[in-house]
Amino acid sequence: MLPFSAEARTMSMKTCSVTLPIGSSRFLLLLLSLPLFFLNGDCQLLESCSSATDCGAGLYCGNCPSLGKTQPFCIRGQATIPTSIISGLPFNKYSWLMTHNAFSIVDAPSLTGAQRITFYNQEDSVTNQLRNGVRGFMLDMYDFENDIWLCHSFRGQCYNFTAFEPAVNTLREIEAFLTQNPSEIVTIIIEDYVHTPKGLTRVFTDAGLDKYWYPVAKMPKKGEDWPTVNSMAQNNYRLLVFTSDSSKEASEGIAYQWRYMVENEPGDPGVVAGSCPNRKESKPLNSRSSSLFLMNYFPTIPVQNEACKEHSTPLADMVATCYKSAGNLMPNFLAVNFYMRSDGGGVFDYLDRMNGQTLCGCSTVSACQPGAPFGSCRPVTPANTTPTTTGTAGSFTGSVQLTGDASVTNIPGLLLVCLLLFLVSFSSL
Repeated sequence: MLPFSAEARTMSMKTCSVTLPIGSSRFLLLLLSLPLFFLNGDCQLLESCSSATDCGAGLYCGNCPSLGKTQPFCIRGQATIPTSIISGLPFNKYSWLMTHNAFSIVDAPSLTGAQRITFYNQEDSVTNQLRNGVRGFMLDMYDFENDIWLCHSFRGQCYNFTAFEPAVNTLREIEAFLTQNPSEIVTIIIEDYVHTPKGLTRVFTDAGLDKYWYPVAKMPKKGEDWPTVNSMAQNNYRLLVFTSDSSKEASEGIAYQWRYMVENEPGDPGVVAGSCPNRKESKPLNSRSSSLFLMNYFPTIPVQNEACKEHSTPLADMVATCYKSAGNLMPNFLAVNFYMRSDGGGVFDYLDRMNGQTLCGCSTVSACQPGAPFGSCRPVTPANTTPTTTGTAGSFTGSVQLTGDASVTNIPGLLLVCLLLFLVSFSSL
């Protein structure tokens, strides 16, 4: 049994405890009639809650109606930074959380003046994603309005109703985080529709990220290990950037993604139970000529309220499937939509298990002991209540509250997007 399998994560719902005065039967009756208003503010993972202040650090108060869990309970919303527990290993030995279309945020204001009609994939800012432990970002970049924009569009064309913001804005959020956290490493994967000569070079330079750039000439090209995370931090090579456009490696020094990593199919083909095929641009997942492994786990059409179900048992099963398809190699990046939504520990719990198995041979990274022999694990409670960190690395505090509702704005937009896709396809026949 793999340590991140569904069998290893059985949890039960609990009620947050409250201390009552002896003999307070009348108060007890009142409490039973209004149980959620008397919680003590220290509620832990899976315990009932009524507001954000009820849950402990790193948790938020939510529910998962798609799994029949309609009453609010405390859900994990932040990652354990694995390097805060086991440091000094090659970069490709770790597993990191990546957000698919990190910029496509529910309730993001339109900067073009047009009502946005597109899909949404996340619920908080890139700055907050970083604070909650996200270390990888999928960004779709386009030429738009004489600039480089982040856009969730189709056919390689950005429109005013599918545009989000100039890419430099998001990149500056990442630059600020890297400046404030000198031991952290961030990866960006660009779905690249930029045709302006040196356009990507310019936007990364304008954002101040060129000083953190990992030189493509120094990247492992034959499947060998990457440098250690410590040496990458010491050399200030703390930003890895990959592009889907192979020509950019020669013209701009930006690494062509599938030269350095393998990747499974994105969208619906990547969430079929028992199957983990490689993306057509990628080498087979069990190829050892690339050092990094990107695991996509998100449906083609993102549904906000279904994400908590997707991030439960099916995710555990898919990690196990992709692990085997890659020849018992753990993914380095786990890319998801609506990363905070789950029925408990969610993507954070599975990443802990992935890192635990790889870094120390334990069921979770929280059980790893720095300097101890592989497989020497310290006791941990069955359900970690909060992200585990040591020292200052990884002790980030973002907001884990979910706001907005993509379903309110998406439904008519999706219909129009589908119609536009049909018309574009029909006109090209």
